[in-house]
Amino acid sequence: MRRQTATGGSNSAGSGRSLRLDPPSLPVSFSTHDIRADGGVRQVELHRERVVLRRAVRGMRMAVNVRVSDFRGIALRESDSVHMLVLVHRDPSLSVPLCISADDDEIEAAWTMWSEIFALPQLQDTTKEAAPRRRRRNAIRSRRPRFLMRRRVGDLLNGATIHRGEREIIARN
Repeated sequence: MRRQTATGGSNSAGSGRSLRLDPPSLPVSFSTHDIRADGGVRQVELHRERVVLRRAVRGMRMAVNVRVSDFRGIALRESDSVHMLVLVHRDPSLSVPLCISADDDEIEAAWTMWSEIFALPQLQDTTKEAAPRRRRRNAIRSRRPRFLMRRRVGDLLNGATIHRGEREIIARN
């Protein structure tokens, strides 16, 4: 597959530091870098309502279909003189680069356009990628077992009073 550019041409997956996708011409298919995939490349298909990520890991081919509404937003990441727009997901391995450029005006225009097309917020540099793990359901072990939850809690002493610090005299017959 070839990467589509704004001018309608195509670039191979590894050519240069420039990536320009044309938002109005969705659906778009392109290749991007993925360190976990075989060959270091994954195929991405962008549609208005979903994103399909195709890659092979250890010979097993997979396709992940993610709704656009599941993404957090469009993030602008800056490093040195290069700016990059990324479609950010809670899981960092599902994030997708949309535009890489050194031109500030081009990045601002693309950022606004992608945000409007996907109806997602514009985010600043989100380098804290991984979200905290969700708490498991069985994390609270000290509570009563489920079968005991149905029973009423009884009174151990059945209303008997306890006198502490006093001496009791017990008379036996």
